[in-house]
Amino acid sequence: MTISNTYPTAHSTSVSNARLRMLNTLRSGTKAVMTFMAIPSVRHAQIVALCGFDAVIIDCEHGHIGDDSMHNAVSAIAALGVSPLIRIRGTGPDIIKRALDTGAHGLMVPMINTAAEAEAVVRASKFPPQGLRGQGSAFPAIAHGLTTPEYMQSANQTLLTILQIESREGVENVDEIAAVDGVDFLFIGPNDLAQSLLGYTPARGDEPVFLEAIDRIVAAARRHGKWAGRLVNDGVLAKAAFEVFDSVAITGDTKAITNWYTAEVKVARS
Repeated sequence: MTISNTYPTAHSTSVSNARLRMLNTLRSGTKAVMTFMAIPSVRHAQIVALCGFDAVIIDCEHGHIGDDSMHNAVSAIAALGVSPLIRIRGTGPDIIKRALDTGAHGLMVPMINTAAEAEAVVRASKFPPQGLRGQGSAFPAIAHGLTTPEYMQSANQTLLTILQIESREGVENVDEIAAVDGVDFLFIGPNDLAQSLLGYTPARGDEPVFLEAIDRIVAAARRHGKWAGRLVNDGVLAKAAFEVFDSVAITGDTKAITNWYTAEVKVARS
């Protein structure tokens, strides 16, 4: 295992903060369970957070989540002792700054294809001297249970920077992406990855090119001392994935609601 970071990150930090449930779970070697949240509502965020997850990924890429709902969800989830993560919609510094100013415990960044893109994300996510992030909000410290000066001292080394590898180009460049200082976690988006590699989605799961790509992503993460995770559809698949991955996201709120109601209505009408 190679860790090339030249400054403390989520993997090597000596900072101890009991509020950071996802980071603490990963650092303890325990398998972490997440889910995606796409529906905007403080009450909905609370309900999802109380289901036993280590982290809830607030989906600002594909979900119906605007800035106001993003802020409200982060505060609601963090208050219940669960880590709020935000999947942002792009890699722009303004998008990254806005998401981090909610107090999110980590960012998930979609469709990272090159090391240069990974470096830009890290640069925008870190305060100087490691990056270019600006300070001006009181909200981030609140979700970490800290004062603003305490947050400023710890944020660079406790933020989880999670990059999604979900394209042919991303797989081809995954070793260089994983080697970037400040990248903590590679996350596989299996549906987009299947579409890129196979021309259809979802994958059946037995296609050699698809399985080889997953192996290559995990190998790169391991080689550079980074965590690896993926999306799965249910708990049975999560248990199987834990043989390989450090963390999984079990589906998302919209699919969970749809699947449960559809199955129960079918039973009721049978």
